Amino acid sequence: MSERLRDSLNDAKEAEAAPPPALTNSSSAFNEDFPEQKSLSDKETKLVEYTPISKKDSSVFESTTDDLLEVPSVDLTTPEKSSPDFVAFETSKCALEAKEKNDSVSLEDRDSIKKDSFESGEIVKPEKVKKMVRLQSNESMSESVNLPKAMSLKPCPSVGTNLEIYDYVMRSNGGGGENNGAAMMEEAWERLKKSYVFFKGKPVGTFAAMDPMAEALNYNQVFVRDFVPTGLACLMRDPAEPEIVKNFLLKTLHLQGWEKRIDNFTLGEGVMPASFKVLFNSHQQKETLIADFGGSAIGRVAPVDSGFWWIILLRSYTKCTRDYALAERPEVQRGMKLILNLCLSDGFDTFPTLLCADGCSMIDRRMGIYGYPIEIQALFYFALRCAKQMLKPERDGKELIERIDKRITALSYHIQKYYWLDFTQLNNIYRYKTEEYSHTAVNKFNVIPDSIPDWVFDFMPLRGGYLIGNVSPARMDFRWFLVGNCIAILSSLAMPAQATAIMDLIEERWEDLIGEMPLKISYPALEGHEWRIGTGYDPKNTRWSYHNGGSWPVLLWLLAAASIKTGRPQIAKRAIELAEQRLSKDGWPEYYDGKTGRYVGKQARKYQTWSIAGYLVAKMMVENPSNLLMISLEEDKKIAKPKLTRSASF
Repeated sequence: MSERLRDSLNDAKEAEAAPPPALTNSSSAFNEDFPEQKSLSDKETKLVEYTPISKKDSSVFESTTDDLLEVPSVDLTTPEKSSPDFVAFETSKCALEAKEKNDSVSLEDRDSIKKDSFESGEIVKPEKVKKMVRLQSNESMSESVNLPKAMSLKPCPSVGTNLEIYDYVMRSNGGGGENNGAAMMEEAWERLKKSYVFFKGKPVGTFAAMDPMAEALNYNQVFVRDFVPTGLACLMRDPAEPEIVKNFLLKTLHLQGWEKRIDNFTLGEGVMPASFKVLFNSHQQKETLIADFGGSAIGRVAPVDSGFWWIILLRSYTKCTRDYALAERPEVQRGMKLILNLCLSDGFDTFPTLLCADGCSMIDRRMGIYGYPIEIQALFYFALRCAKQMLKPERDGKELIERIDKRITALSYHIQKYYWLDFTQLNNIYRYKTEEYSHTAVNKFNVIPDSIPDWVFDFMPLRGGYLIGNVSPARMDFRWFLVGNCIAILSSLAMPAQATAIMDLIEERWEDLIGEMPLKISYPALEGHEWRIGTGYDPKNTRWSYHNGGSWPVLLWLLAAASIKTGRPQIAKRAIELAEQRLSKDGWPEYYDGKTGRYVGKQARKYQTWSIAGYLVAKMMVENPSNLLMISLEEDKKIAKPKLTRSASF
């Protein structure tokens, strides 16, 4: 063999023995960067860093320890034969959306959980150092591993499920919590005290608002409907402060006896004032009361609801204080009778409901609620039942009680049958025939199916239902109004199954009806041509503002009461925690604007008294559910239940 050939063979052998050049993406490089890596069978778990080219093609996912969150109420047990140190746990859609909104509380599609944690039932919290976590995908796992099923939450967590995850997120965002709630309660009581109105040295009510940055207008008056949550707050406080409630009841009763004249027309004797204010005559050194019965209101409409709220508050005062002597006073008995005679008088009506104009209730501007709005009908029913408990049967009292019995029977039948809407009934109305005559007609109000708005079909869930806004000839107002539905629950106008269905609807449509700031007064908002016709181009009731789909914190107390009565206090707790995130920081505004209630109302007064009082009442009812007895009536067993001719889904 020549020398040249021998050298060539030696060079070839040396080339074969030499290691290949280092590759940046090779497994050898991976092991050199992470020499501490051990096999998955080892008990000791190490966190390794590796970023795959594609999550779809790799079982190693990138995640950070900041993205891990405890998941409560989940069975984390697994068979002893399970070999992987890590298993994949599928998280909820709610947590994923939380990451997009707030990076401080987030979850990836899959979280890492140690096998030891599965056996102990605990989730090990990793160190607060940003590291990479190795996860093993489901496909590469042993078949003996039983994965726990993740709790399925909706994009906005379902109220019916465990709320511990939601509470964690709330605390992480700085909202809710006992300390925040206690501070807000203290502030609310201080501001409520500052709003007291005094007449001859005695508290007789509260200002509607105490906003130093806005013109007072009529917000420096005492409104009857506005004072109700304040009165309830004073009655529910421990110890109770009933003096201001008693003085308010007697002063408004005194004003009822005044002659009520608008232009050249005299109102009925039983009409209660919408509001009153205290004036001081510097010449005579004397305080006087000035009442408004609708003559100064927007649209010059008398408040139909004032008399009903007065009777309801009188019953709450009696229930709290056991002061039956007040309700038995001759002047108080006469005041109740005047209100009831005004509503129970015979006329041309063929329905037991009350015919009302726009602007006669909490929605005191034109909003297309003329006719037979659900808010007034529910308050009417509530007041009738409260008055029945307090009226004395002497003289004409017995006859009036008999008229009340007949009316509440007819009214409950009418509301429960014709105002109720659920998926089944919506489908029935969709298939209605028109131009039906005689008593056998199914479509009794001749409602045209084509008049059903498109939004109803998407809004109506399979589980749940509600009392619609209005029913009259050839017209059904399918809008949701919270006050009427909650009052129907508190007064037991809604049957127990209907009350449950109403709360189901609130849960199913939480994002629409509650949103970011509780609570929608009506849904949906009127827009376009419908807004122009329904509101008369009202610049204050533009879409998703004020009464037209605005969010009102005062309604918290109604939601809380209805939630507790139906055995769903978690709904109230969650709504209160949402309000606690912003309500105080925003200055206790009257209402919020926007589809989810994100923005403070463009014309909202700050330090609105009933926003403050509504929060206090809701909070006190949740903390002490026995307070519900002041504002709730049980089902009247004597009222004959209607036999519904349709199938009911509730």
